[in-house]
Amino acid sequence: MALDHYEACPFCRKVWRAIARLNIEIALHDINRDPDARKRLIAGGGRKTVPCLRIDKGEATTWLYESSDIIDYLETQFAASQ
Repeated sequence: MALDHYEACPFCRKVWRAIARLNIEIALHDINRDPDARKRLIAGGGRKTVPCLRIDKGEATTWLYESSDIIDYLETQFAASQ
């Protein structure tokens, strides 16, 4: 998993808080500081919107947008393991 974000995004901060609360490690890619990350986001997810959680499961990749949807997914996957 990886989270595409940028520093000044309030919705990204909401997701960061959930990641910290759930104590999970996720690769972070700042699309404003990393042009390659921005290109991957647009090519893979189809738009430059952040936050976007890239979920890799085997050969399949899902691009999950919307902070509330990302947080719901993370809580479903990781809250029980705490």
